Amino acid sequence: QVLLVESGGGLVQAEGSLRLSCAVSGGTFGSYVYGWFRQAPGKEREFVSAITGSRGTTDIADSVKGRFTISRDNAKNTVYLQMNSLKTEDTAVYYCGAAQVWKWLQSRNPNTYDYWGQGTQVTVSS
Repeated sequence: QVLLVESGGGLVQAEGSLRLSCAVSGGTFGSYVYGWFRQAPGKEREFVSAITGSRGTTDIADSVKGRFTISRDNAKNTVYLQMNSLKTEDTAVYYCGAAQVWKWLQSRNPNTYDYWGQGTQVTVSS
């Protein structure tokens, strides 16, 4: 029903910036909550941030608060993750997920999400 495609990953030096995009198609954009998760080799999937497609209500993990910002452009059906002051520990594959908006209160749980993108690699070097 919903197709998600991440883009914008790459190699960046510590203290640098990167913007990730999640293009959404096949559904009504405002009917879903969108979450960014990341997974480093050998580690569990980690919540990063989430936003509702309707009103733009946001949540963000303490580990990235003050450095990362989530946003959305309803006209473009796209969710963004602006990453500033990047650290080597931010290195991971970043995934975008979509869940029905009434699941907002469980948006930090990856099992909440019904749809996932293919992921985009972010590598931060020192």
